[in-house]
Amino acid sequence: MALRKVKGTIDRVMDKNLQDLVRGIRNHKDTEPKFIADCIDEIKQELKQDNLAVKANAVSKLNYLQMLGYDISWAAFNVIEVMSSTKFTYKRIGYLAASQSFHEGTDVLMLTTNMIRKDLSSQNMYDAGVALNGLSCFITVDLARDLANDIMTLMTSSRPYLRKKAVLIMYKVFLRFPEALRPAFPRLKEKLEDPDPGAQSAAVNVICELARKNPKNYLSLAPLFFKLMTSSTNNWVLIKIIKLFGALTPLEPRLGKKLIEPLTNLIHSTSAMSLLYECINTVIAVLISISSGIPNHTASIQLCVQKLRILIEDSDQNLKYLGLLAMSRILSTHPKSVQTHKDLILQCLDDKDESIRIRALDLLYGMVSKKNLMEIVKKLMVHMDKAEGSHYRDELLSKIIEICSQSNYQYITNFEWYVSILVELTRMEGTRHGKLIASQMLDVAIRVQAIRHFAVTQMALLLENSQALVSNSQRNGICEVLYAAAWVCGEFAEHLSDPQSTLDCMLRPKITILPGHIQSVYVQNMLKLYGKVIKRAEDEDNEQMLKDVNELLADKLPIFVQSADLEVQERACCILQVAKYVGKLHEKGVKMGEELEQLYAGDLNPVAIKAQKKVPVPDGLDLDKWINPPPSDSSDDEIQGPSFFAMGKSEHMSMYQYDNDERKPVYEPTEEELTVSRTARKMEQMHNPHYLKDDGKSKRKKNDLLKLDDIPVAEIDLSVPLHIPGSDKYSKLSAYQVADGKNKSRKKGKKKKRRHDGSDSDPDVEVMHAVSTVVDMPEGAHLSDKDDDENDNDLNKKLDMNLDEPLRDDERLPVRTHHVVLNSESPEHEATETNDKPKKKHRVKDKKKERKEKDKKKDKKKSKSSNHEGPSLLLAAEGDDKTGDNGVVNDVTDLSVIENTTAVSKADDIEYWLSESAENTPSPTKANTTLTTTITNNGTDSAYNIVLSTEDDEANQAGEKPRKKKEKKKKDKKEKKKKDKLKRSEYIEADGITTPSKENITLSQQPTPLDVQLPPMSSYILLAENKTLKMTCEVRASNLRGDQIIVSIVFTNQSTNHIKDLEFNVLDTLNTKLIRGMGHSNQDAVKVPFNLLPDSQNEGQFAFSVESINMPQKLRGTMTYILKTDDGSSHEKLDFKLNLPCSSYLVSTPCKSSEYTNFLSGGELSAKSSLQVNPTDSQLSISLAKVCFFLHFRVIEQVDNSASLYSRSIQGHPVCLLVKKTNEQLNIDGKSTDGNLLSNILDDVRNLLTTTTTTMVSS
Repeated sequence: MALRKVKGTIDRVMDKNLQDLVRGIRNHKDTEPKFIADCIDEIKQELKQDNLAVKANAVSKLNYLQMLGYDISWAAFNVIEVMSSTKFTYKRIGYLAASQSFHEGTDVLMLTTNMIRKDLSSQNMYDAGVALNGLSCFITVDLARDLANDIMTLMTSSRPYLRKKAVLIMYKVFLRFPEALRPAFPRLKEKLEDPDPGAQSAAVNVICELARKNPKNYLSLAPLFFKLMTSSTNNWVLIKIIKLFGALTPLEPRLGKKLIEPLTNLIHSTSAMSLLYECINTVIAVLISISSGIPNHTASIQLCVQKLRILIEDSDQNLKYLGLLAMSRILSTHPKSVQTHKDLILQCLDDKDESIRIRALDLLYGMVSKKNLMEIVKKLMVHMDKAEGSHYRDELLSKIIEICSQSNYQYITNFEWYVSILVELTRMEGTRHGKLIASQMLDVAIRVQAIRHFAVTQMALLLENSQALVSNSQRNGICEVLYAAAWVCGEFAEHLSDPQSTLDCMLRPKITILPGHIQSVYVQNMLKLYGKVIKRAEDEDNEQMLKDVNELLADKLPIFVQSADLEVQERACCILQVAKYVGKLHEKGVKMGEELEQLYAGDLNPVAIKAQKKVPVPDGLDLDKWINPPPSDSSDDEIQGPSFFAMGKSEHMSMYQYDNDERKPVYEPTEEELTVSRTARKMEQMHNPHYLKDDGKSKRKKNDLLKLDDIPVAEIDLSVPLHIPGSDKYSKLSAYQVADGKNKSRKKGKKKKRRHDGSDSDPDVEVMHAVSTVVDMPEGAHLSDKDDDENDNDLNKKLDMNLDEPLRDDERLPVRTHHVVLNSESPEHEATETNDKPKKKHRVKDKKKERKEKDKKKDKKKSKSSNHEGPSLLLAAEGDDKTGDNGVVNDVTDLSVIENTTAVSKADDIEYWLSESAENTPSPTKANTTLTTTITNNGTDSAYNIVLSTEDDEANQAGEKPRKKKEKKKKDKKEKKKKDKLKRSEYIEADGITTPSKENITLSQQPTPLDVQLPPMSSYILLAENKTLKMTCEVRASNLRGDQIIVSIVFTNQSTNHIKDLEFNVLDTLNTKLIRGMGHSNQDAVKVPFNLLPDSQNEGQFAFSVESINMPQKLRGTMTYILKTDDGSSHEKLDFKLNLPCSSYLVSTPCKSSEYTNFLSGGELSAKSSLQVNPTDSQLSISLAKVCFFLHFRVIEQVDNSASLYSRSIQGHPVCLLVKKTNEQLNIDGKSTDGNLLSNILDDVRNLLTTTTTTMVSS
């Protein structure tokens, strides 16, 4: 045995490891295939050994070879052997190889089920972790079905490492086995409140990914996700949740009203650009869905647009692209908000990045109006001349046409200008949009009757100057324009001044270079022009003209008769015969002009896009019926004789051989030789990394033939530009029209504002031409925008299920149980067995009993309330009153439990959460903290304020009956579990964001009783004001920065003029300084990044650095700006004083009752101060609401005429206040760690409560 171990150790030392393999491949660059083939032979020998370490080493080398492109599927069984190792280092190698090489078609996957199940239940969490990692790569339908229960068990593991991985792999399980979604969804929903941030983030990712395709199934989770959004600090989790809300908002418009405030706060506060982008995207989706529900949402749109402008102006190309992308979404609903930034979008056209230029072009599409269409097109035309690269120039050309033709030519007021633009576009070299230009020329000429004369004139000029266009005859090139020119000149030939010269241009020999479909249109319209010329010559009795035109067709048409295109041949032959026949009749003196014109009489309307789909199927026509009987499948009916493609024996002979020639014998290999050569070929293919092998995943389609249209065609640029005279005058026309439109708008005066921000009717621009909207459709068919072809994903259909319904019995996942074997032995034999092994059986029975008891206790636990608070702090300070009747207390506890469960069920209901009543109802957790009841004691009635908890109730029950030590231990464990659950259910509220389901909410946001009416309050105070500008400000503090505060100022333009170049400046003090940009001194002003339109407002934020917060600050400042009037511009300024009281450094922070008690009882709060004040409001609730709203405090507890409040400064100073009302006076006792800070805050409280206004007066 020892010798065998020594031999195995020596073999391992002599074997090549992975480093040797990599080194050898690098050293054998010339003979790499041969070296790798030798290594594979060595690996096969190593896999045959019994030593597991040698096998693991061999599999690790196979992993590397698989990355190089070699097939290792032949070692699948050996990989499973290494996976089953008890050593983690070997197991990890095996699972890595399985994740790289295993797929659905791997035969040995059925052997891994029990092995993976064993690893998932291993005591070593890293064994279970590596099993989950590998399973996610090669999971199949069978594995997902068999292991779903085991993975769900790991979701409740005590180790966050396993919970996170189990939650993530459940997404792969759902994709393979959708039936597991409904049973696993309740447990997945619980993980959204997991105490571990990794597991919580994994649950958010899985649900958001599932909701991406079927969002309506997860609408009921909106309250829970809202709670996560307002409490989480993980930016990536917030991004996922905000994306989900963006998908849920169109399904439930009421949801948008709750989202708009927290999303706006996030936009204000976040510095992460990715989170800012997603917030803006979701705000846009919210405003689209609730555009009719919130009348004043322009401020939110302006905020989004201003933030996006910052992104677009950033030097980072990625941020610039995302800003343009989000701006295009706003453009679809609020075009006027984006049109003010037209200059910035036009600047993006000069960017080096082509993708940014194309995205800017998409934005210009929606910024067009009747007033600025000509200006934008002119700039794009100039930009197209300077552009480099054919792809971008093609995009510019297509965007110009798309901008002009959108909405049935809605913004075009002069179609002569548009036709001249189309003609100018034909000068573009190397374009691939010739067909697009041609279709626009045809469409405008057909639908706008008033423009036909001008269009025909321009098309005739194109035909005269067609030499440069003919030379560029590539597919879909600029030569396609000649198609439209020839058709328009032929169809509307009555508008031609000289149809004979146009006919001469169409009969030039160079036309034969053009593609066949263009030549056929040329030939077809020659007959139309021929008829017009004949009619005009007959009316004028011009015999010479008749003779010339007949000779012209007789001389030039034979060139087209010899064309290689069959269509051109046929049309040329027909027209040539018609011309000869008409010439003979003219010799006899017969006039044929009117008859020729009748051949093409009548107007042609454009055909609708979906007209072919709307053609009804005639009665009696079955499109699925065989026209001819189908061929028989039986071999008896096959036609005997030589095949059309396969040659017979006599057909193999050479055509130069005679029948009497002797044929040489051909060598035919035997079956063994064929087998050997076939095996050698397969081995060569196996070891050849450049040979593409079929892995079984992809299935080739039948008859997958090469399409000739996919072959790229080389572009041939035009060397000679085409110039059309008379097309430059319309660029000057646009300037006159814009100037004229401005003069008209000044005379008309103000108009009423429209409800929709995006309405842009441009009533002062006169439309010169009418566009026909008549299209041809089959009889009985109607034009619709719906597409009849719908392709649904089968997987998304399977995952589309109602997750709120209770589980049926057939939907429950199978649970593994022990196989029961019927025992036929006698009971005496069973008795002997029980006597032989009593200990083992007793242990099993004890374990079963313990499990049953635990299950019963868990059921009891579930029936009790899960949210409880500790004893009342105020009652503890005043002296606790004990109840004398336990029965009454128990009844009250049951009542509180019932109320709490009903309140919780209401809060979880999406309808209740979204309804208006949810805002006027106290939260379920708050409703259960205190309960007032009347208790009869010894015949006297006395009312007590009792705060009940489950812990007190259990303590009373514990005193009734004696307990054993073991039961006490179990009880302690239960209490620990209960506390853990309470900790999990608690969450932290984000600053400035409130939800109706929160436990700790400020008093100003708590529901107001019917008998208490709070006055209207606003946190913005007036900073300064004059006739033109008004400034209101709000100070915002965050506990994330202890040395900085944000002053948010709303600028309101109170005049009818524009205000621009706003600059904000403040005189810094030693303690407080305005944060300016890099390279600016302390005296420089901060430029406000927006202008103010008449009667508009916008908000700007300014950061101040603060050193000490225990003293109030007063800062003097000046706001300078330029007022732009009709007479000119003038510089204005507005002086102000910015007051920063000590209360502005406080942050409304949640605090638990236990923590508040520790603050009061501990020795940290050394500073004490008191205050007596006579408030202007007689009700305590109003006074508390003012203190909480303006001074950023939170009510921890309120009983009768006393309340405890808490807040925290940005530098971590806790501030505790105890407010008591006696008669008409308020006694306020405060504690903190800084005496100066506390006294100044109490001064702020006095000033607030003694003033009659609802705005805060700073000291």
